[in-house]
Amino acid sequence: MTQDVRRTSAFGRWVEHFEHNEQAHAEADAAIAFDDRCEIPAEDRPPLIESIRRFQLGESGDGEQLLRKAARAGDPEYLRAAELFVAEEQQHAALLLRLLGYLGGRPMRSHWSDAVFVRLRRLMGLRTELLVLTVAEVVALSYYGGLANSGPDPVVRAVAARIVADEHPHVRFQVDRLRAGFAGSRVGVRALAFAFWWLTAIGATVVVSYDHGPLLDAIGYRRTRFVRDVLTDFAAVAAAVLRR
Repeated sequence: MTQDVRRTSAFGRWVEHFEHNEQAHAEADAAIAFDDRCEIPAEDRPPLIESIRRFQLGESGDGEQLLRKAARAGDPEYLRAAELFVAEEQQHAALLLRLLGYLGGRPMRSHWSDAVFVRLRRLMGLRTELLVLTVAEVVALSYYGGLANSGPDPVVRAVAARIVADEHPHVRFQVDRLRAGFAGSRVGVRALAFAFWWLTAIGATVVVSYDHGPLLDAIGYRRTRFVRDVLTDFAAVAAAVLRR
């Protein structure tokens, strides 16, 4: 019965995607050498620790608000896919927590940027939640991609590669839902929403480039290039959502 529903549901393939990931993720996470000795000198770790702490805080939400709004959307397959998506984000938080322990750091309980991000997400309904969430995931593509390529330690690179591999389909998942959500919207509503989306993307990218600048500098990722990379990715995502 469930498989028949998935063949006709727009989000059934995403349920299958996330369910397929569960075993592969367990094997990939077990292969990361968190028990090895960290190769980064202690005096060089603070920029990385401070940056990872902030991203770990952002990944550690329980997704309650998102899932409540997803339930109201009335599509059981989308709700199930959203539940599995939230579970993957929580896996990322757990990996970053283990990475902090490996680096000798401690998790962060609160940060102003996370508080602002959460408030923006909760402004209105599901579409607003996803617009803001997608910005964070597009930023994550460049952030974790930079660490995966130029991180100062094999474990750091492995964790970043593991997360960025998830973020690419996560962005596509949000694009699918946003396209459905805006399909019947009037031109004025779409224009206002996308103006808000672009302002959020630009603001978030500039804040991250400044707030995480010491780490970007340490791995040779120029801040101007980071901003350019994020906004280039975001422009492609926005165009995909606008496409009818």
